[in-house]
Formats: sequence, structure tokens, C-alpha cells
Amino acid sequence: MGLFKLRKNKKFNYEPRYYKGDSSPFEIKHKFDDQRVTIQKTNLKGTLKNALSDMKSTDRQTSYRIKIIALILVFIFLWFIDFDLSIFFS
Repeated sequence: MGLFKLRKNKKFNYEPRYYKGDSSPFEIKHKFDDQRVTIQKTNLKGTLKNALSDMKSTDRQTSYRIKIIALILVFIFLWFIDFDLSIFFS
């Protein structure tokens, strides 16, 4: 009756010989998962709430630096396309 009997898959449980860790060494984990707030396993509403609260708590110094860099890049672009900057200065 081996015709109707299904064959079982072989199991392969490899354990490294010299590994003494808590979790599996083959677990794929992102680099910054420990620092992220929005990575937790919650519903969609909780994830969005965490993301918005994380976005609101940014540094003033960082946002100031981004604004300065954007302003410098705009002036470089205007200089590159030969825009007449004398309209800003009297």
C-alpha cells in the first residue's frame, strides 16, 4: 500500500558547534531595529501614532541645519542658471 502513502519531509535542525548565543545566528534582523519606535507589532493606528510622535520630537538644531543647507542649495541653483540675484538686494 505504499502507493497512497505520502512521504514525510526530512527535518534539518542544524546547530552550530561553538555558538553560545540566546537567539539563532541565522536570524535576519535590521541594523537599527532596537532604536526604532514604529517597528513594534501593533495595529495600524498605533503604528501611525508612534510615527507621528517620533516625527514631532526632532531636534531644533537638526531642523535649523536642514533649512540652512536647503537655502544654500537654492542659491547655488539660482547662480547656476544665471538668475539675476540683484532683485533681492537694493
